[in-house]
Amino acid sequence: MPSRIPVGIAGVGAYAPERVVTNDHFVQMLDTSDEWIVQRTGIRERRYAADDEATSDLCLKASAIALERAGIGPEDLDLIITGTVTPDHILPSCAALIQARLGAVNAAAFDVTMACAGFLAAVHIAEGLVASGGARRVLAIGAETLSRYLDFEDRTSCILFGDAAGAAVVTPLEECNQGEILRSTLGTDGTGFEFIHVPAGGSRLPTCRETVEAREHLIRIRGREVYRFATSTMSKLIAEMAEGHDPDEIGLVVPHQVNLRIIQAAMGRLGWPLDKCVVNIEKYGNTSAASVPLALQEALEDGRVEKGKLLIMVAFGGGLTWGANLVRW
Repeated sequence: MPSRIPVGIAGVGAYAPERVVTNDHFVQMLDTSDEWIVQRTGIRERRYAADDEATSDLCLKASAIALERAGIGPEDLDLIITGTVTPDHILPSCAALIQARLGAVNAAAFDVTMACAGFLAAVHIAEGLVASGGARRVLAIGAETLSRYLDFEDRTSCILFGDAAGAAVVTPLEECNQGEILRSTLGTDGTGFEFIHVPAGGSRLPTCRETVEAREHLIRIRGREVYRFATSTMSKLIAEMAEGHDPDEIGLVVPHQVNLRIIQAAMGRLGWPLDKCVVNIEKYGNTSAASVPLALQEALEDGRVEKGKLLIMVAFGGGLTWGANLVRW
């Protein structure tokens, strides 16, 4: 078999829109309170895209930061992979729009649809292609504008989500000498597709007056089922990535920012302290595919990513889907 090329993460970037939406926004329209939201989710505020912003706009800003930190230009990219469930259009892909607007003239581009695990799916695909020699420089993106799909009559779901984008440039390790991807995994259990889904808008139930009036084009969540799935899946994925390593070797866990109680429960099952996690859900809410790169950029800027230590990125979401990476920075 051909030898595997070591792969690293050359640069990370993220962007959250300027509009801040606090819990008071929901207090004015729903039977809820700031205390109720914080107690059940850990969220105090989130960001919403401006009326003239779409997913690709957020992606462009995050990608520009990642490319600058990687020290390469758009024309150096071979491939762009965008993890999103909220593309600008059904057709074409969000990645195609990003490719054109970035000026990545030498890059192919496509989307992956793994909901909250979308960024890790993009990184996983990128790592495999670079490791095999099928690509050399890949831009992996996770981004959402979920605020466009929220049911503001459902207090259990509309309070959860925010908009953002994150990106990482994946290259041979010899080019960046950091962020070596040591282990990755992806998974799906489609039997749980109704736990987090949007009923209408696809070929099964095309959008029409009746589906819009029934609010079937908006996100629906079964909270209890998602909680059980998420706490179990997160702890199992972290344990899988950490297998063979002493817990002291793990410098940081960068989890999908789904719910503070879920993160606390998962870390509790492992017997690991919460301060080993990056937690920024109070500022951004659940940004789905963007949450891991958004949290990773924050950790890098704050100096929490220790050189030589192991870092675990983990996410799970609608589908049901999940993914994780073990990285040595």
